[in-house]
Amino acid sequence: MEFIVKWIQDIIGLNPEIQVKIFTSFVITLVLWILYSLITKIIWRRTKNVRTLYSWRKASGYIVVVLGVLLIGRLWSSGFQSIATYLGLLSAGIAIALKDVVSNFAGWLFIISRRPFSVGDRIQIGNYAGDVIDTRFFQFTLMEIGNWVNADQSTGRIIHVPNGMVLSEPLANYSKGFYYIWNEIPVLITFESNWQEAKKILQKITDKDAEQLSKSAEKRLKEASKKFMILHSRLTPIVYTSVQDSGVLLTIRYLCEPQQRRNSEQAIWEDVLSEFARHEDIDFAYPTQRFYDNRFESKGEK
Repeated sequence: MEFIVKWIQDIIGLNPEIQVKIFTSFVITLVLWILYSLITKIIWRRTKNVRTLYSWRKASGYIVVVLGVLLIGRLWSSGFQSIATYLGLLSAGIAIALKDVVSNFAGWLFIISRRPFSVGDRIQIGNYAGDVIDTRFFQFTLMEIGNWVNADQSTGRIIHVPNGMVLSEPLANYSKGFYYIWNEIPVLITFESNWQEAKKILQKITDKDAEQLSKSAEKRLKEASKKFMILHSRLTPIVYTSVQDSGVLLTIRYLCEPQQRRNSEQAIWEDVLSEFARHEDIDFAYPTQRFYDNRFESKGEK
């Protein structure tokens, strides 16, 4: 052993003390990696729940990294007069040279302490929107929604967002607090249509497809109101009436889960198309050109 230490010192120029520290650091890293692998395998054998597996894997990974930093840092900081001096010099150098890295790490601390979002939540931060699929020390990962795809469905792209953005950009969470979102479907019918009957049909369809969410939403609202000032006078579906250039606009407003927006629209539209087809006095409106002759169409004397 002494021969190997002397040979390394002669070839590379590392004194025995540094060699011991390098070897010890390697052993610590190896032991912690083996420990992490064992924990992951044990959890994998005990449960197949994806969310549980992810949570345990991330938590054990954080613990192993912290232990490694403490153990190896203590080993290499023995040459300093005190650990405070070591940390002071280290933090000053990092703050100057690695500003973005420090910002991203501070963002990670904010994420794990304040929990503005969790894995599985649908969020929008800056110009990016998607479902959170991973969080790490310096970045979190989104499965992108929207962009060129309608109704907030996935594009298939994965976006890596720096953690520092949570400290500088507005963040919207679709899944925290109230959990549900309001969605609106505009249905435009002609002026000649029986709009009163059409409105009754739309209200009946919306009640059938979305009413079941109202009770659950009311419960969620009460829970959210304990943390936030959230007030809603009505949570049940409703159909609003307004007039547009091409006809009477009936707007369906209802609650839905963020990930089910497109499916809920599809279910409602299929029912609307089927019901309107049974009524000859209800027609959809669309941009048309009309010629008006006052002599024959005026409400006055002809």
